[in-house]
Amino acid sequence: MLTFLGGIGLFLLGMRLMTEGLTTAAGDTLRSILEAATHSRLRALVSGVLITSLVQSSSAVIFTTIGFVNVGLLSLMQAVGVIYGANLGTTLTSWIVALVGFNVDLQTMSLPAIGIGMALSVASGSKRLNGIGQALTGFGLFFLGIDVLRDAFAGLGDAIALEGWAGQGVLSLLLFVGFGIVLTLLVQSSSAALAIILTATAGGLIPLNAAAAMVIGANVGTTSTGVFAAIGATAPAKRAASAHVIFNVVTAVVAFTLLMPLLWLVNTLANYFGSQNQLATSLAIFHTLVKTLGILIMWPLTGLMVRRLEKYFRSMEEDESRPRYLDHNVQATPMLAMDALVLELQRMGALARHLASEAISTEDSGNKHLASGHRALENLNLAVAEFSSGIPRSGVAAAVLNGLPDAQRVGQYLVNVAEHALDMVVAHPQAELAVEELSAERDHLRAHAVDLLGFTQVEAPGWNLETLTEQRRVFEADYQTLKARLLRAGTTGEVAPRRMALALERMSELHRIVDQATKSAIYLDRFIKMSRPGVATQSGEQAVSTTASEPEPELEPESKAEVSTDANDISVTAVPETAASENPAAPDPTDTSPRSN
Repeated sequence: MLTFLGGIGLFLLGMRLMTEGLTTAAGDTLRSILEAATHSRLRALVSGVLITSLVQSSSAVIFTTIGFVNVGLLSLMQAVGVIYGANLGTTLTSWIVALVGFNVDLQTMSLPAIGIGMALSVASGSKRLNGIGQALTGFGLFFLGIDVLRDAFAGLGDAIALEGWAGQGVLSLLLFVGFGIVLTLLVQSSSAALAIILTATAGGLIPLNAAAAMVIGANVGTTSTGVFAAIGATAPAKRAASAHVIFNVVTAVVAFTLLMPLLWLVNTLANYFGSQNQLATSLAIFHTLVKTLGILIMWPLTGLMVRRLEKYFRSMEEDESRPRYLDHNVQATPMLAMDALVLELQRMGALARHLASEAISTEDSGNKHLASGHRALENLNLAVAEFSSGIPRSGVAAAVLNGLPDAQRVGQYLVNVAEHALDMVVAHPQAELAVEELSAERDHLRAHAVDLLGFTQVEAPGWNLETLTEQRRVFEADYQTLKARLLRAGTTGEVAPRRMALALERMSELHRIVDQATKSAIYLDRFIKMSRPGVATQSGEQAVSTTASEPEPELEPESKAEVSTDANDISVTAVPETAASENPAAPDPTDTSPRSN
C-alpha cells in the first residue's frame, strides 16, 4: 500500500513539475497559440491539441482557456474548439505510458533525466533553461512513479480477482465508471488517473472492459477542473466550463453505450498493429477512439450548443446590452429597419430613465448596476450605429435618411444620461446641508427631476412636446433658484464652502441628466416623424416630410453664476441678470456636459 501511495506521489509530483516547467519554458508561446485560435474552430482544435501535448496537462489548458474567456480574449466558440483539442491532446499521456512505460527500463531513463534537469535548474540563470530543467526533472519523476506503480501492481491480478466483478453486466461496468470518476477527483488529474488505470491493467489487476469503463469515468471526472475554474467567474467563463462538462458527459454516454463495439474495434486495431498482447496499448487506443468519437459527435452540434449556452448564466449587463429589435432580417427593408430603430431607442430610453432615477434616489456610491447599465447603453448605442449604417440607401426617401443622424443623437444623449447618473453617485456623493429649508428644496428638486424623466417617455400615451417643454422650464426655474440660494448660503457662512461645492457639483450632474434626457426625447420625437412620413405620432401631430435637418432645439441656460473652487477657497462671481437675458443660450461655467451639434 505504501509503495502504491509513493508511486502516485512521484507521478503527481512529476506531472506538476513537467507542466510548470514546460509552461515556463514556452513563455508567451501558449498565449500566441491561443490567439491563433481566434481564426477558426478548426484552428482552435489544433491549438488545443498542440498546447496540451506541449504542457502535458489538459486540466491546465482548460483552466487557462476558461480564464481567457473570463477576460474576453476568447469567444465561447473559440474556447469550445480549444476544449475539444485539449481533450484529444490528453490521450498523448496514455500513449507515452503505454509505449514507453512498459517497453523501456524506466530507471535507466528517469534517473539521468532527474539529474540533468536539476543541474539545469540550479546552475542556469535563464528562466527558459530553468523551465526546461524543471520539466526534465518532472519527466524523470513521472516515469519513476510509473515504474513504482508497475511494481506495486505486479502480481496483484492473482491476489485480487476483479475479473468476476467486470463480468456481472451493465451495473458492474457502471460501478467501474464510478471508480474512474472518484479516482480522478481524488488525484485531481485525469492523466494521473489514466496512468494508474493503465499500470493496473498491465499488471493484470483490472480486465480490459473494466479498465475501459474506468477510462470513461476518468474523462467525466476531469470536468471538475473546469467547474472549479468557473466558480466566481463571469457568465462566459461558466458557459465554457459547461461546454467542457457537456462534451465529456455526452462522450461518456455514447462511449459506454457503444462499449462492446469499441472494444472490438480496439482489438482489431491492436491485431493490425501487432500489439494485441499489450493491454496498456489497447487501452491507449480505446482512449483515443473515445475522444475522437466525442469530437465527431459534438462538432456538428457545436453551433447549437453555443447558442443554447449563451441563453444561460446571463449577467444583467449582457441581457441589457443585447439588442432586442435590431434584427438583420429586417435591415434590408428601410421602413421596417426604422421601426426597429425606434423600438430599440425606446428601450434604451427606458433603461436610461431607470438608471437616472436610481442615481437620483440612491446614496450608495458602490452601486454596480449603474456601471453595468452605462456599459450596456454604450454597447446598444454602438449596435444602433452599426445597424443604421447597414440600412440600404437606394430607393429610400430623403426624409427617412435624414432621420438617421437623429437616431444616433438619441443614442448618444441616452449614454450621456447614464454617464452623468454614474458620476452623480460615484464622483459626487450627497452632501449634508445644515440648513433644513435648503435640504427640503433640494429633495423637492430631485423629486421634480424624477417626474420630469417620466415626461421624456415619447412612447407614452398622450405624450406631447409642449408638456415636456413646460415641465423643463419649471425645473429650470427651480434649479436656478436653489442654486442661487446655495451660493448665498455659502458666502454668508450658513453652509460650509466645501459642502456647498459638493452640493453644487451633484446638482450640476442632476441638471445634465435632465438636459440630456430632454434632448433625447426631442430628437426621438423628430426621428419618429421623419422616419414615418404621413403617419400621426403619439402627440397627434402629422409626421413631417423634409429633406433638411432642423436646427438643434435651444434649452434654457443652466447657470447665471460662476463658481471657482480650489483646495482651500471658493469664490463666487455673479453674472448680471441683464447679460444672461441678452444671451439666453449662455452655458453654465460649471456645466461640462456634452453639447449637441
